[in-house]
Amino acid sequence: MAALNSYALTVNGTAQTIQIDDPSTPLLYILQENLQLNGPKFGCGLGQCGCCTVLMNGEPIRSCITAISDAAGSQITTIEGLGTVENPHPIQQSFIDYQAMNCGYCISGPMLYGYAYIQQNPNATQADIIQALSGLLCRCHSHVRMIQALVAYAQETA
Repeated sequence: MAALNSYALTVNGTAQTIQIDDPSTPLLYILQENLQLNGPKFGCGLGQCGCCTVLMNGEPIRSCITAISDAAGSQITTIEGLGTVENPHPIQQSFIDYQAMNCGYCISGPMLYGYAYIQQNPNATQADIIQALSGLLCRCHSHVRMIQALVAYAQETA
């Protein structure tokens, strides 16, 4: 049996210490299996679709291809870490208001990429937001409503 490695990180504001034998274990697996966070999803396993998106130190990353060893010491925010059911974050409320989720499987990608992009570009236009999300896949075709929700959020924060 391999020796366990210990990795410290902060997830949604809570300090976590993860004990695992394989340092190449994807962060996504740690979030789902060890911490029972269901926001980031396994989509492609290749970092192409964005369903597994989380923020690492404020930047969106694909957690399915980020090893736990690369995330050690980082601040990780999942979609669950933005707000709560009782008190959703304004970007979550915008997605609710615009009914921007059909199945919701991919929502971590558009919401967290959109959030990070708008934080860095508060005057983002619809064209800017479309370009920023161009690397994400949504299989249920809720793109239009997602873009509308993000544009509304950007206008609120500008």
